[in-house]
Amino acid sequence: MALRLVQVNFKASDDAALGRFWADALGWDVSSEGPGVTNVEPVGFAWPDPSAVCVDVVTVPDPETVRYRVHLDLATTSEAHQAELVARLEGLGAKPADVGQGDVPWVVMADPEGNVFCVLEPREVYRDTGPIAAVVVDCCDPRAMARFWGEAAGWTVHEASDDHARLRAPEGAGPYLEFLRATPGPKTVWNRVHIDLLPHRGADQAVEVARLEGLGATFADVGQGDVPWVVMADPEGNEFCVLGAPR
Repeated sequence: MALRLVQVNFKASDDAALGRFWADALGWDVSSEGPGVTNVEPVGFAWPDPSAVCVDVVTVPDPETVRYRVHLDLATTSEAHQAELVARLEGLGAKPADVGQGDVPWVVMADPEGNVFCVLEPREVYRDTGPIAAVVVDCCDPRAMARFWGEAAGWTVHEASDDHARLRAPEGAGPYLEFLRATPGPKTVWNRVHIDLLPHRGADQAVEVARLEGLGATFADVGQGDVPWVVMADPEGNEFCVLGAPR
Protein backbone atom coordinates (compact mmCIF):
# COMPACT_ATOMS: atom_id res chain seq x y z
CA MET A 1 0.00 0.00 0.00
CA ALA A 2 1.53 3.31 -1.10
CA LEU A 3 -0.51 5.86 0.90
CA ARG A 4 -0.69 6.65 4.60
CA LEU A 5 -3.04 8.83 6.63
CA VAL A 6 -0.83 11.50 8.18
CA GLN A 7 -2.91 14.44 9.36
CA VAL A 8 -6.27 16.06 9.95
CA ASN A 9 -6.65 19.49 8.35
CA PHE A 10 -8.72 22.22 10.04
CA LYS A 11 -9.78 25.36 8.16
CA ALA A 12 -9.73 28.45 10.40
CA SER A 13 -10.06 32.19 10.47
CA ASP A 14 -6.88 32.36 12.61
CA ASP A 15 -4.56 29.38 12.17
CA ALA A 16 -2.07 30.51 14.82
CA ALA A 17 -4.69 30.90 17.55
CA LEU A 18 -6.55 27.69 16.74
CA GLY A 19 -3.27 25.81 16.34
CA ARG A 20 -2.15 27.01 19.76
CA PHE A 21 -5.43 25.83 21.27
CA TRP A 22 -5.04 22.34 19.84
CA ALA A 23 -1.37 22.15 20.79
CA ASP A 24 -2.22 23.04 24.39
CA ALA A 25 -5.22 20.69 24.36
CA LEU A 26 -3.14 17.73 23.18
CA GLY A 27 0.10 18.59 24.96
CA TRP A 28 1.84 18.92 21.61
CA ASP A 29 4.03 21.55 19.94
CA VAL A 30 3.49 23.97 17.06
CA SER A 31 5.53 24.87 14.01
CA SER A 32 4.75 26.48 10.67
CA GLU A 33 5.60 25.57 7.10
CA GLY A 34 4.60 29.03 5.89
CA PRO A 35 2.22 31.96 6.38
CA GLY A 36 -1.33 30.92 7.18
CA VAL A 37 -0.41 27.37 8.23
CA THR A 38 0.17 26.06 11.75
CA ASN A 39 1.37 22.47 12.23
CA VAL A 40 0.48 20.74 15.50
CA GLU A 41 2.61 17.67 16.30
CA PRO A 42 3.89 15.75 19.34
CA VAL A 43 7.04 17.20 20.86
CA GLY A 44 10.10 15.73 19.12
CA PHE A 45 7.94 14.10 16.43
CA ALA A 46 9.59 13.18 13.11
CA TRP A 47 6.79 13.50 10.51
CA PRO A 48 5.42 11.21 9.17
CA ASP A 49 5.11 8.45 11.77
CA PRO A 50 2.21 6.06 12.42
CA SER A 51 2.33 6.77 16.16
CA ALA A 52 0.32 9.95 15.62
CA VAL A 53 -2.06 11.58 13.19
CA CYS A 54 -1.07 15.25 13.32
CA VAL A 55 -3.22 18.38 13.02
CA ASP A 56 -2.69 21.07 10.38
CA VAL A 57 -4.58 24.35 10.79
CA VAL A 58 -4.92 26.53 7.68
CA THR A 59 -6.32 30.05 7.48
CA VAL A 60 -8.98 30.58 4.81
CA PRO A 61 -10.81 33.84 4.03
CA ASP A 62 -14.27 32.71 5.10
CA PRO A 63 -14.52 29.38 6.93
CA GLU A 64 -18.15 28.39 6.57
CA THR A 65 -20.43 27.41 9.40
CA VAL A 66 -22.00 24.05 8.58
CA ARG A 67 -22.72 20.77 10.28
CA TYR A 68 -19.29 19.20 10.54
CA ARG A 69 -19.02 15.61 9.31
CA VAL A 70 -15.56 15.04 10.79
CA HIS A 71 -14.53 15.48 14.42
CA LEU A 72 -11.91 14.33 16.92
CA ASP A 73 -12.47 12.13 19.97
CA LEU A 74 -9.98 12.72 22.79
CA ALA A 75 -8.87 9.84 25.03
CA THR A 76 -8.78 9.82 28.81
CA THR A 77 -7.43 7.30 31.30
CA SER A 78 -9.85 7.75 34.23
CA GLU A 79 -12.96 9.65 35.28
CA ALA A 80 -10.71 12.09 37.15
CA HIS A 81 -8.60 12.61 34.02
CA GLN A 82 -11.73 13.24 31.95
CA ALA A 83 -12.97 15.87 34.42
CA GLU A 84 -9.54 17.50 34.60
CA LEU A 85 -9.21 17.60 30.81
CA VAL A 86 -12.67 19.14 30.35
CA ALA A 87 -11.86 21.83 32.91
CA ARG A 88 -8.49 22.54 31.29
CA LEU A 89 -10.06 22.78 27.83
CA GLU A 90 -12.64 25.25 29.12
CA GLY A 91 -9.76 27.31 30.49
CA LEU A 92 -8.22 27.28 27.00
CA GLY A 93 -11.42 28.62 25.44
CA ALA A 94 -13.48 25.53 24.61
CA LYS A 95 -17.18 25.49 25.43
CA PRO A 96 -19.73 22.75 26.10
CA ALA A 97 -21.74 21.89 22.97
CA ASP A 98 -25.17 20.35 22.45
CA VAL A 99 -25.50 18.25 19.31
CA GLY A 100 -28.47 16.33 20.62
CA GLN A 101 -26.30 13.78 22.43
CA GLY A 102 -28.57 13.49 25.48
CA ASP A 103 -27.29 11.74 28.61
CA VAL A 104 -23.98 10.18 27.58
CA PRO A 105 -20.72 9.44 29.43
CA TRP A 106 -18.62 11.51 27.04
CA VAL A 107 -18.49 15.31 26.97
CA VAL A 108 -19.20 17.19 23.74
CA MET A 109 -17.31 20.46 23.37
CA ALA A 110 -16.48 23.05 20.71
CA ASP A 111 -13.09 24.65 20.16
CA PRO A 112 -12.73 28.46 19.94
CA GLU A 113 -13.79 28.44 16.28
CA GLY A 114 -16.78 26.18 16.84
CA ASN A 115 -15.35 22.83 15.74
CA VAL A 116 -17.12 20.14 17.76
CA PHE A 117 -15.08 17.40 19.46
CA CYS A 118 -15.65 14.84 22.22
CA VAL A 119 -13.78 14.12 25.44
CA LEU A 120 -14.42 10.42 25.96
CA GLU A 121 -14.80 8.55 29.21
CA PRO A 122 -11.96 6.04 29.71
CA ARG A 123 -12.22 3.12 27.26
CA GLU A 124 -9.86 0.17 27.09
CA VAL A 125 -9.74 0.23 23.27
CA TYR A 126 -8.11 3.67 23.32
CA ARG A 127 -5.56 3.02 26.07
CA ASP A 128 -2.56 3.30 23.71
CA THR A 129 -3.71 5.79 21.06
CA GLY A 130 -2.17 8.93 22.50
CA PRO A 131 -4.33 12.01 23.19
CA ILE A 132 -6.41 11.61 20.02
CA ALA A 133 -8.49 8.45 20.38
CA ALA A 134 -10.17 8.62 16.99
CA VAL A 135 -10.89 10.69 13.92
CA VAL A 136 -14.64 10.25 13.49
CA VAL A 137 -16.66 10.69 10.28
CA ASP A 138 -20.46 10.80 10.07
CA CYS A 139 -21.68 8.78 7.13
CA CYS A 140 -24.60 6.87 5.66
CA ASP A 141 -22.89 3.50 5.16
CA PRO A 142 -20.09 2.63 7.62
CA ARG A 143 -19.38 -0.72 5.96
CA ALA A 144 -18.85 0.85 2.54
CA MET A 145 -16.71 3.63 3.99
CA ALA A 146 -14.57 1.09 5.84
CA ARG A 147 -14.00 -0.78 2.58
CA PHE A 148 -13.02 2.39 0.72
CA TRP A 149 -10.75 3.85 3.40
CA GLY A 150 -9.21 0.49 4.23
CA GLU A 151 -8.11 0.23 0.60
CA ALA A 152 -7.29 3.92 0.23
CA ALA A 153 -5.03 4.26 3.27
CA GLY A 154 -4.05 0.66 3.86
CA TRP A 155 -5.58 0.73 7.34
CA THR A 156 -6.80 -2.45 9.02
CA VAL A 157 -10.54 -2.82 9.61
CA HIS A 158 -11.06 -3.82 13.27
CA GLU A 159 -14.85 -3.58 13.29
CA ALA A 160 -17.57 -3.04 10.69
CA SER A 161 -21.33 -3.08 11.18
CA ASP A 162 -24.31 -1.21 9.79
CA ASP A 163 -23.86 1.47 12.47
CA HIS A 164 -20.14 1.72 13.16
CA ALA A 165 -16.78 0.90 11.61
CA ARG A 166 -13.33 1.21 13.14
CA LEU A 167 -9.94 1.14 11.35
CA ARG A 168 -6.37 1.61 12.52
CA ALA A 169 -2.91 1.87 10.99
CA PRO A 170 -1.44 -1.57 10.25
CA GLU A 171 1.34 -0.86 12.75
CA GLY A 172 -1.29 -0.86 15.52
CA ALA A 173 -0.26 2.64 16.59
CA GLY A 174 -1.91 6.04 16.83
CA PRO A 175 -5.62 6.89 16.71
CA TYR A 176 -8.45 5.00 15.04
CA LEU A 177 -10.40 6.16 12.01
CA GLU A 178 -14.10 5.60 12.72
CA PHE A 179 -17.32 5.90 10.75
CA LEU A 180 -20.64 6.43 12.49
CA ARG A 181 -23.98 5.93 10.82
CA ALA A 182 -25.78 9.26 10.76
CA THR A 183 -27.88 11.38 8.46
CA PRO A 184 -25.33 14.02 7.44
CA GLY A 185 -27.77 15.82 5.13
CA PRO A 186 -27.11 17.02 1.59
CA LYS A 187 -23.51 18.02 0.90
CA THR A 188 -23.64 21.58 -0.47
CA VAL A 189 -20.30 22.98 0.76
CA TRP A 190 -16.87 21.51 1.45
CA ASN A 191 -16.00 20.15 4.87
CA ARG A 192 -14.14 22.39 7.25
CA VAL A 193 -12.18 19.39 8.59
CA HIS A 194 -10.64 16.80 6.27
CA ILE A 195 -8.02 14.05 6.09
CA ASP A 196 -4.66 14.23 4.27
CA LEU A 197 -2.97 11.20 2.73
CA LEU A 198 0.76 11.04 1.93
CA PRO A 199 2.37 8.68 -0.59
CA HIS A 200 5.17 6.55 0.77
CA ARG A 201 8.68 7.50 -0.28
CA GLY A 202 9.24 6.63 -3.92
CA ALA A 203 5.52 6.24 -4.70
CA ASP A 204 3.99 8.12 -7.61
CA GLN A 205 1.25 10.59 -6.67
CA ALA A 206 -0.47 10.29 -10.06
CA VAL A 207 -0.53 6.49 -9.82
CA GLU A 208 -2.06 6.69 -6.35
CA VAL A 209 -4.67 9.21 -7.51
CA ALA A 210 -5.64 6.87 -10.35
CA ARG A 211 -5.90 3.98 -7.88
CA LEU A 212 -8.22 6.03 -5.67
CA GLU A 213 -10.39 6.84 -8.69
CA GLY A 214 -10.68 3.12 -9.28
CA LEU A 215 -11.91 2.70 -5.70
CA GLY A 216 -14.67 5.27 -6.22
CA ALA A 217 -13.04 8.60 -5.31
CA THR A 218 -13.67 11.67 -7.46
CA PHE A 219 -11.84 14.95 -8.00
CA ALA A 220 -13.05 17.91 -5.95
CA ASP A 221 -12.71 21.67 -6.41
CA VAL A 222 -12.62 23.67 -3.18
CA GLY A 223 -10.95 26.67 -4.81
CA GLN A 224 -7.46 25.25 -4.28
CA GLY A 225 -6.05 26.56 -7.56
CA ASP A 226 -2.62 25.39 -8.72
CA VAL A 227 -1.24 23.38 -5.78
CA PRO A 228 1.06 20.35 -5.47
CA TRP A 229 -1.59 18.26 -3.71
CA VAL A 230 -4.68 16.71 -5.28
CA VAL A 231 -8.10 17.31 -3.73
CA MET A 232 -10.49 14.39 -3.99
CA ALA A 233 -13.74 13.21 -2.41
CA ASP A 234 -14.61 9.78 -1.05
CA PRO A 235 -17.77 7.96 -2.21
CA GLU A 236 -19.92 9.96 0.25
CA GLY A 237 -18.48 13.30 -0.84
CA ASN A 238 -16.01 13.96 1.99
CA GLU A 239 -12.99 15.83 0.66
CA PHE A 240 -9.46 14.64 1.32
CA CYS A 241 -6.06 15.54 -0.08
CA VAL A 242 -3.35 13.42 -1.63
CA LEU A 243 -0.13 15.20 -0.81
CA GLY A 244 2.98 15.21 -2.95
CA ALA A 245 5.32 12.27 -2.39
CA PRO A 246 8.29 12.92 -0.09
CA ARG A 247 11.73 12.91 -1.66
